[in-house]
Amino acid sequence: MKIDDNFFMKLAIDEAWKYQLLTYPNPAVGCVILKGNSEILSIEAHKEAGMPHAEINAIKEAYLKHENNSLLKTMKESHKIHKFIEKNHNGFFNDCTFYVTLEPCNHEGKTPSCAKLIAKIKPNKVVISIKDPNDLASGGIKTLEDAGIEVVTNVLKKEGLYLIEPFKQWNSNTFIFFKMAQTLNGSIDGKISNMMSQLYIHSLRDKIDLLMIGGNTVRTDKPKLDSRYVKGNNPDVLIYSKKKIFDQNIPLFKIPDRKVLISDDLFKLLDYKFVMVEGTYTLLNELRNKINYVLLVISPKVRKGLNSSLEELDLDFEIVHENYIGEEKIVFLKFK
Repeated sequence: MKIDDNFFMKLAIDEAWKYQLLTYPNPAVGCVILKGNSEILSIEAHKEAGMPHAEINAIKEAYLKHENNSLLKTMKESHKIHKFIEKNHNGFFNDCTFYVTLEPCNHEGKTPSCAKLIAKIKPNKVVISIKDPNDLASGGIKTLEDAGIEVVTNVLKKEGLYLIEPFKQWNSNTFIFFKMAQTLNGSIDGKISNMMSQLYIHSLRDKIDLLMIGGNTVRTDKPKLDSRYVKGNNPDVLIYSKKKIFDQNIPLFKIPDRKVLISDDLFKLLDYKFVMVEGTYTLLNELRNKINYVLLVISPKVRKGLNSSLEELDLDFEIVHENYIGEEKIVFLKFK
């Protein structure tokens, strides 16, 4: 039976998108391990910088399907997982195919080399969406081929490039994404997102360097703009406004160890690597030439308060990816 590489690579890409932007400054990566022609052993992703890479999470999960009571179950640190698998794989992966969205890393950094571990456990084949654009980490394909493993590249290459775009951008410049929540009918008034989506947004705030918000929104909503739901870091804030006077009792000014800038100079964004903008379509339209991605949270509700500014805007997007957090849809968009 012929294996559909596109199908299994799509599973890996979809899994990686669940953690897109949360892996900063690392790329979002997914991995699927298939045993034989049909048994999916694992579908995993890299979830946070400094934590095990997608391939290691997938290898661990796959091995535990085989040895459910193994000591491996208690291991969370990459070096320990690597050493355990090297000693105990016993050829388990020899009839497996690995699907990885990005060329397995070849260098030793905070975590050991994924390519070198895969070369030692010798799966039958490794299918890769795109080569690693980072010269420091690249070379994994050669390591695998030198070990006698069949390597197939450029499977769903377009989708793989979309997945790694934030990583490429923040390694060379500033990556800016615009986050907005709305109901099915476009209402942006009041509290829209459920708790799961709020936890996701707070997790993003924990990763970014700067959060930008419009001055009118600050005056109207009086937000806190912290990451309290995940007890994370609180990013600096840029209030985009020509008027520089704000009520200092607004909660966002009360967060310790945070810089709050008030300016209409967009060049200040370039002082940071990873920027999230929270706002409405009006601000989105003003920043359209500076936004890399739009992250739209769509709640399955219909509410009064339709955004009237939509009547004055013509914006064309390409849907990059869609997934769900609970009942709410997360849509990643790019301007056409």
